[in-house]
Amino acid sequence: MANMRIVLCCLLILRVTSAVPSIIDIKKGIVPFEGCEGTAYPPKEPDTVPTYTINLDDSPFDRWNHIMKDKKTQMHDLIADVRSLMKILMGEKVFNIINSSLPKLAETLPSPFYEEMHSISSATDLPLSEVTLYNIFYEVFTLCTSIVAQDKHGRMYHGRNLDFGLFMGWDLKNHTWRVAELLKPLVIHLDWQRANKTVFQSVNYAGFVGVLTGVKKDKFTFSLDERFGFNGGFVGLLEWILFHDHKQQWVGFFSREVLERAQSYEEAKDLLSKKRLLAPVYFILGGVNAGEGCIITRDRENFNILSLGSRKSGSGSWFLVETNYDHWKNPPFFDDRRTPAIKCMMEGGQEEATEKLLYNVLSTKPVFNKLTTYTSLMQAGDGKINTWLRNCPDPCWPW
Repeated sequence: MANMRIVLCCLLILRVTSAVPSIIDIKKGIVPFEGCEGTAYPPKEPDTVPTYTINLDDSPFDRWNHIMKDKKTQMHDLIADVRSLMKILMGEKVFNIINSSLPKLAETLPSPFYEEMHSISSATDLPLSEVTLYNIFYEVFTLCTSIVAQDKHGRMYHGRNLDFGLFMGWDLKNHTWRVAELLKPLVIHLDWQRANKTVFQSVNYAGFVGVLTGVKKDKFTFSLDERFGFNGGFVGLLEWILFHDHKQQWVGFFSREVLERAQSYEEAKDLLSKKRLLAPVYFILGGVNAGEGCIITRDRENFNILSLGSRKSGSGSWFLVETNYDHWKNPPFFDDRRTPAIKCMMEGGQEEATEKLLYNVLSTKPVFNKLTTYTSLMQAGDGKINTWLRNCPDPCWPW
């Protein structure tokens, strides 16, 4: 199975390098890290995103109708571009084989996710296969930066950049990734309610039924960062399809279930640590009380927890930083967002551990880059989550 993963990765790399400019071409005009951003906060009001309510008492076939009515055009634009790119990356014959198998894959997904995707397909007039592809894409294609910090009074803050669309259509004229730009109009806040009361809140791309960023008031904050590995999402996906191994958890769907179910930071940490997953991942949690912050490094079976105050790599005594690399390893030279983030957190200091500091750190290049679709700031104590769309001006790192 590991050999199959290597072959798939090699084929993907070959396809990708024929579809986008060389890394040298992309990086023309880019400057190295020159210092910490100090003036990005407060964000501009027009960059905020709209809020919708998801009523969990409604039928799964109806929950998304009002949202997809508003976002139908934007989702069509995104899916059309992704369809074209995937045909280039995979080859049209391979894409058609995979695409034709996705409706059957959707039928094997747990409830209510299959029903919700079916309703999104109906509301948008998109094939169920393409709605399914859109929903499972995040198992293997997401980059991110997450920060949890504690101020001198023990108040917890959680911030994150969601970066998406690497190698997915570089626009030479505008110096942007096409898929990242098409995702931005789909970014929304969701207020998940039951009996007219908020259960939790999240930031989603409209039509994506899992959760990558969320907060549960008086309980915990949550973000998810991709973790690379040979035994990754492609292998889990093949096991699901070929061997009918349906006991593993889809990461985005499982995250939503934890936000619905868990009633404390400790319960969320326990649930996220022990379930068998379809893909490796980093779960980042913040709590309500001082000291409640951790990075849960997951492969599909096992876990490692780095807690606030450990003073290990990727952390200080009062903050944690996670990008997309294990905290016990150095990040690669071509994608080191961790070092600037840590440097800027230390430069700001715990005395200034506020939303302002986190937003400015998340606005420091290359932590902030051409893939960054949104920045969110969360606080569990008051259940607050604020999100802003991002556009990184040149000169800016491509990732």
